Amino acid sequence: MFPLFLNAKDRLCVVVGGGSVGQRKAAALLESGARVRTICLESRPPPLDSPRLEWLTQPYGAEHLNDAALVFAAAPPEVNQRVVRDARSRGVWVNTADDPANGDFYVPATLRRGAFILAIGTGGAAPGLAQAVRTLLEGQFDEAFGTWVALLSELRPIVLATIADAPERRTLFERLCRWDWLERLRREERSVVHAAMMAEIQALARHSTDQV
Repeated sequence: MFPLFLNAKDRLCVVVGGGSVGQRKAAALLESGARVRTICLESRPPPLDSPRLEWLTQPYGAEHLNDAALVFAAAPPEVNQRVVRDARSRGVWVNTADDPANGDFYVPATLRRGAFILAIGTGGAAPGLAQAVRTLLEGQFDEAFGTWVALLSELRPIVLATIADAPERRTLFERLCRWDWLERLRREERSVVHAAMMAEIQALARHSTDQV
């Protein structure tokens, strides 16, 4: 297994099957920024109302995979087998819900906090265990992690533009990733922590200027 995070933004991902599994796949793909085409015999559920979702209530055909970047087979087994064959004939990666080992990739259990994503996988051996680990970690990795990542993303270009020395930048990024910032975000307003982080950047910038 080779773990990776795929940038699915604006890529077309096809989900075959509109039951509970297919709906979860579609929702997760939409959350990742993908465009989704779902083919199934079920009616479109009201919660899945994104304009980036094309919901086709019709029998599956190979043409439904046209232009797909990824394919998810979440239909009855006999349909999933056809989906796998059709996807592979097009050179498109496919995941099959009922027989993960027969697909090209596994979908990990994920915990999302904004841009912070924690993925847990067992190589398809024990999906239930991956979900149990996710539940265990859910309380430890709270919404403050998402806020922290958003702050770091916001401040990164400022650091790059302000601190010219690469080793000093690296040291500053390490300081901004200390766990005490997370604890502060759990106690204080975002704006207060943002100001404190900016103060760290400005202090190092002044120090760098003094050394010139």
